[in-house]
Amino acid sequence: MRVVWQLVAVVAVTMIGGNAVSALEGSPWLTLGLGLVTAVASVLVYRWVVGRTERRPVTELARKGAWSAIGRGALIGVAMFGAVIANIAFLGHYDVHGLGSVTGAVGLVGFMAAAAFTEEVMFRGVLFRIIEEYTGTWIALISTGLVFGLMHLANPHADLWGAIAIAIEAGGMLGAAYIATRSLWLPIGLHFGWNFAAAGIFSTEVSGNDTPQGLLDTTTAGPTPITGGAFGPEGSLYSVLFGVLVTIGFLWLAHRRGNLVPRRGADRTEAATTLVR
Repeated sequence: MRVVWQLVAVVAVTMIGGNAVSALEGSPWLTLGLGLVTAVASVLVYRWVVGRTERRPVTELARKGAWSAIGRGALIGVAMFGAVIANIAFLGHYDVHGLGSVTGAVGLVGFMAAAAFTEEVMFRGVLFRIIEEYTGTWIALISTGLVFGLMHLANPHADLWGAIAIAIEAGGMLGAAYIATRSLWLPIGLHFGWNFAAAGIFSTEVSGNDTPQGLLDTTTAGPTPITGGAFGPEGSLYSVLFGVLVTIGFLWLAHRRGNLVPRRGADRTEAATTLVR
């Protein structure tokens, strides 16, 4: 029953906060404020419901080192998306015409913070963590990554390839970031940095959504495998490539740290077993 209570709690925050933030999209400062409130609320609700249903310290959202982990994750996300854009621009399919909208970027900080926090506590905090207890790391990583990708099919300009790309480059990468650190802070920062760079800095579409203009006035046009088409650069082969490379790096680190959990029924080391308690 704990998974039900945990999902109900975090989904409620996601729906209420997400709908309110979307309704204020034309008011950037209100979007910023409400987005940050939604992000904080998701953390508080997750800590409360997990603490009540599992009766343990919620170490995956420990306060110590939270800001530094979020910052590192955000820097990785911005650098990754910057590398994607640099490669698209090198081929002549991304052009910058000048400055875009500073206030638009301000609103996108709140919008992307709400999305990053709520989606990470739901997918990595609840679903991945509990599925991993019963199936081990690999099945949990693949299954939650697929669900995360398929969820994006509901977006306005989404298609099957875009959902698959998200499953690989984001679902896999963010899950691997959690496995490597056993903390939600780094994947939250990584998720935010990637999304904010896409919309708030480089003014491209994010997962097929019609996002407001960010800091730069830009145009992206060219072959869909390179640019991602209407779905945005997340559907680009460059995004998939860089996402896979970073995922491999996180999984290597997780292996070095002994953070990979084998299937239930297989021989589990004491260290791996304690990770899921």
